[in-house]
Amino acid sequence: MKDGIHPDYHEITVVMTDGTEFKTRSTYGKEGDVLRLDIDAKSHPAWTGVQRVVDRGGQMAKFRKRFEGFGLK
Repeated sequence: MKDGIHPDYHEITVVMTDGTEFKTRSTYGKEGDVLRLDIDAKSHPAWTGVQRVVDRGGQMAKFRKRFEGFGLK
């Protein structure tokens, strides 16, 4: 390997959404940093099978307002 062209590879702590943590080696941050995950395999719908609608930008509200009068009578 050439010297000086590779990023620093060091140990960090990863904290899962449920609070469990583990140590791994990464180029993220610096030695001893903590990476807190917002979404991981324990909370992501693709792995849990539980779907949640997260309406961060008001998209569901816009949709409901636009189509509120549409329906069968």
